[in-house]
Order: sequence, then structure tokens, then C-alpha cells
Amino acid sequence: MTEQAIWRGLIVAESSDCIVVEGNHYFPPGDVKKEYLVSSDKETICPWKGRAEYYNLVAQRTSVENVAWSYPEPKDKAQQIKEYIAFADQIKVEEK
Repeated sequence: MTEQAIWRGLIVAESSDCIVVEGNHYFPPGDVKKEYLVSSDKETICPWKGRAEYYNLVAQRTSVENVAWSYPEPKDKAQQIKEYIAFADQIKVEEK
């Protein structure tokens, strides 16, 4: 099964190797079209996953702030999602 992350008809990620954690689909970094993502200044801390870094989506003459995140150095219990990228609700994840 392949999953796609779609924003306004634009596929920003596509993979058959997603990992679902807490209802969020984490895409392998190589399966994300990083030309649409720009690093954000936002960071958050999850008690069991660690520090998350955020990205803004820039496409179709529009920018959506803090719409994706990843854990570059997750805690031990979350190592399976290291550097994987998840998307906020504005980005629709569909199974194909």
C-alpha cells in the first residue's frame, strides 16, 4: 500500500514505508519532496519522542507555516521515526 501526502492536489510525499505513530503518518525522508519544505524556527518537545523540528510548506505561490515536523535525534523509544517527516491536518494523507 502506498500513502501520499497531498496539499491542494500537489503530492508532497509518497511512500509505501510510512510509520504511523499516534495517528500521524511519518514518511521516510527520501520519499518527501523537500523542495516544498523550508525549515521553520518552531521546535517542540515530546516527553517520549524528544525534540521536533518544524517545516513550512512553500508551493503554488503560497506558504503554510509549521505544517510538517520531524525528530532528528529522537529518544530511544522513537528511534524508528528518526528523520521521518509527518504532516499536519492541512496536508491530506491518502492510501493508494
